[in-house]
Amino acid sequence: MNSTARSRRLPAALATACCLVAATACGGTDSTASRTDPTTSLPGRTSYPFTLDNCGVRVTFDKAPTRAVSLYQASTEILLALGLADRMVGTSTWFDPVLPALAADNAKVPRLADNDPSLETVLATEPDLVTSASAHTFTPAVVAERSRFAQLGVPTYQSPSVCTGATVEGETVTRTAPLTVDTLFQEITELARIFDVQERGAQLVDQLKGRLAAATSGAPADPAPTVAFWFSGLEAPYMAGCCSAPGLYASETGARNVFADQREDWPEINWEAVVAADPDVLVLAELSRQRVDGDALATKIAFLESNPATSRMRAVRDKRYVVLTGSELDPGIREIDAIEKLAAGLAATR
Repeated sequence: MNSTARSRRLPAALATACCLVAATACGGTDSTASRTDPTTSLPGRTSYPFTLDNCGVRVTFDKAPTRAVSLYQASTEILLALGLADRMVGTSTWFDPVLPALAADNAKVPRLADNDPSLETVLATEPDLVTSASAHTFTPAVVAERSRFAQLGVPTYQSPSVCTGATVEGETVTRTAPLTVDTLFQEITELARIFDVQERGAQLVDQLKGRLAAATSGAPADPAPTVAFWFSGLEAPYMAGCCSAPGLYASETGARNVFADQREDWPEINWEAVVAADPDVLVLAELSRQRVDGDALATKIAFLESNPATSRMRAVRDKRYVVLTGSELDPGIREIDAIEKLAAGLAATR
């Protein structure tokens, strides 16, 4: 489940918090585009009408969007990183403060809602594109289905991280295939083509690939260090399963997620299983909402170090903690930041 789903199962939506400097995004579905020039290796101009197969929906753009609305923080930060603030008319569903490098541009774009806006609020901006990185935004219970936007003549774009090897039932995301960093690069590239800023997209992808290579250049440890990712919850913690963003981070840094046998993005795991797994490193979410026991980083650490069972875990005894924000634990623009932080944390334990 992504942050939207977790906020419902753990009551309350995520609010605003801290962040790191970064520029990334997630993506990854089979996509085909019309009227492009496959003979050149350099980013070209988008020829309109431009058609894209996106998460099972075929979307056609007659021209580059000039009034985009992004309904999820990860989507917003991708558009801002592509230099598209002047073509955005609204954002929503924020979990952390925007990345510092994007703050000036973000200040130019109206915030429609901290959480999920109504369909009427979105339509009032007269959008010519609505994007989202959430599995739940494009549902009748939240904003509206993509088919409803299509009936209204508004193209939509769904982050490929939501539909690549993933099924959504209610508020639970279950994955049949691990998320990869190529999904991130695909989303950036597809949005750059939609907006006809392909050179910017290529430059951003190159920058992120360089950071990824630098973060993962060290020799892999043998044996691989073990890691567990704790999002929230004290009585029954939400720990990351195999295949969403945390699984990607473990794979890229040469670590082994001790709950890689779980297919849900964030299953509830009992503490007996966590203690038995005894990971070398614990990744702890620092959540800004702090409305549920286990949201706050300080609460997590206090619990781990005072509970008789968890206090005996190796990671707790040696205080081997890596701290990530809520946004960094979802697929999104901050994936490279998270990999850099986890790689540094693992290196410090060797």
